[in-house]
Amino acid sequence: MPLSRRRFLQQTALASFIFPALVRGQNLNSKLQLVQIGCGGKGGDDIQQIGSHAKVRYVGFCDVDKNRFGAANATNPGVAHFSDYREMFEKLGSQFDAAVISTPDHMHALPALRAMRLRKHVYLQKPLAHSIAETRALQVEAKQNGVRTQMGIQIHSNSEYRTAVSLIRSGRIGKIKAIHSWQANQGNQWTQRTSLPDPATAPANLDWDLWLGGAAERPYANGVYHPANWRDWKDFGGGTLGDFGCHILDPVFTAIGLTAPISVIAENSGVNPQTWSASQTVHYVFPGTSFTTEATLPVTWYDGGRQPDPALAKMPAGMNLPREGSLFVGEEGTVILPHVGNPMIFPVEKFGVTLSPGDATRRKRKLAAGEKDERKVAEIEVVEARNHYHDWVDAALGGPETTANFAYAGPLTEAVLIGTIATQVPGSKLVWDQATMRITNNEQAQALVSKPYRKGWTV
Repeated sequence: MPLSRRRFLQQTALASFIFPALVRGQNLNSKLQLVQIGCGGKGGDDIQQIGSHAKVRYVGFCDVDKNRFGAANATNPGVAHFSDYREMFEKLGSQFDAAVISTPDHMHALPALRAMRLRKHVYLQKPLAHSIAETRALQVEAKQNGVRTQMGIQIHSNSEYRTAVSLIRSGRIGKIKAIHSWQANQGNQWTQRTSLPDPATAPANLDWDLWLGGAAERPYANGVYHPANWRDWKDFGGGTLGDFGCHILDPVFTAIGLTAPISVIAENSGVNPQTWSASQTVHYVFPGTSFTTEATLPVTWYDGGRQPDPALAKMPAGMNLPREGSLFVGEEGTVILPHVGNPMIFPVEKFGVTLSPGDATRRKRKLAAGEKDERKVAEIEVVEARNHYHDWVDAALGGPETTANFAYAGPLTEAVLIGTIATQVPGSKLVWDQATMRITNNEQAQALVSKPYRKGWTV
């Protein structure tokens, strides 16, 4: 039986009184008691990465598919299983401190909001939510309840991204005039579907009703949604921009100090009611910062095989842009940051050849040994990586705040999601008012800022 919010909060208030250190995550000498929602795919990786911290212990695993517990059981035998996170929260409310949520996008916000209202710390996969309204609610709840949060953009803490952010902020290429970001994917095979597929009976291991969660009722279909094909469908994912935007635009936000866009306009390969388009270009305008040349900054997103003009990068002849990444165009030069790759600075004639950190280290050793290397080399200071997962655990145990908390990840996700809204009204310039959470000049687009939920499911 579903648990009412009033009863839920009453039980939690009692648990907080009896176990204040556990619920608030302040007992530095004890282990952080965790529950995991979504145990296959990325969820399995999250279990492994977070579980590698010496001060965590899993007390509950939840997945709507009984066949998805394998990886979790292998490393954490004997942990209780659930198919409904609401039941897990009810039964384990006083026994866990934090929740890790690795579900499809449409079911990010609902369990995260419920967990934070219980004053549980939350690690939530990207994008933060499936709608801007959900994203805003998550930011509010995190702040009101004083919990420690982290969005699952683990590359945020990689050396490559941290080095690129430092390089841009150093002023090496001057202030930034424009940024271009892209991802080559043309969706995940379902972008051409304009109607629902043939219905089928869900396998016995899958609770299809719980998989749908708050999304509109629709029949199960073999191999179409679960386990990994849901991103192309508007009811469940956000297409390529929704999938990769929070990763690739993350160092853009961090390096420049961006917040909310002023306006956005998109062009794409076509709009249909069921799935996201296969390719698109999204033109954002952001307020400028101390790192930009002008009062506003153009940031352009491309996917589905679209890319910026390679000539903008000032690369050597014969060199191509990476399959995915960002191009920072500055007053004095450019920086290309491949997705999960080392930054490169151009033009070579001015800055020298960019070496990988490994090659740079080997070159220094050779020079120290008296060997010659006449090349002009771009010296880039490498910033060490952090452990994105462990940083969150440490924060929940009373350590320093995380760097991809919901206060940061919220505006980043909102920018991605207003881009997905723009692709549904292509050619229309949308003017965004962050304070009121309104698209002020297009009611059709404004209606997409929030979304409806099935009966029994609500934020």
